[in-house]
This record gives sequence, C-alpha cells and structure tokens, in this order.
Amino acid sequence: MNSALSVRLPEKLADTLDRVSKETERPKSFHIQKALEMYFEERADLQIALDRLNDPTDPIITLDEMREQIGL
Repeated sequence: MNSALSVRLPEKLADTLDRVSKETERPKSFHIQKALEMYFEERADLQIALDRLNDPTDPIITLDEMREQIGL
C-alpha cells in the first residue's frame, strides 16, 4: 500500500526535481522515493561504521599490520 505525503522543498531543489523528472520521463514521486531509499541505505551504513568505530572490543591495527595482512 502506498501513502501520500506532502513536502515543501526549496525552489531550487523543486526546479531540479522537475527538470530531472521531465528528462527521465519518470514521475517526481519516483525520484523522491529513490532518493529516500538511497539516503536510508547510506544512513544505515554510517550507523554501522559509527558503531564499529565506538566498539571498544574492536581491535585497532596499524597501517603496516593492515598491509601485511592483505599482502602488500
């Protein structure tokens, strides 16, 4: 099931969305949906990276150790 949503965009962003929609012959809603999907994927990746960065049990290795492990 789809949900309707109303958003306010800055004029420049709305103009860009309109232009891209016309160029691709896709509805604005398609591009907004794809942009949100990409944003949420990136946000999830960022959270994973931050969780790993802040994990005190995650070992830290030097650049030389990393190079040795990957055979450089």
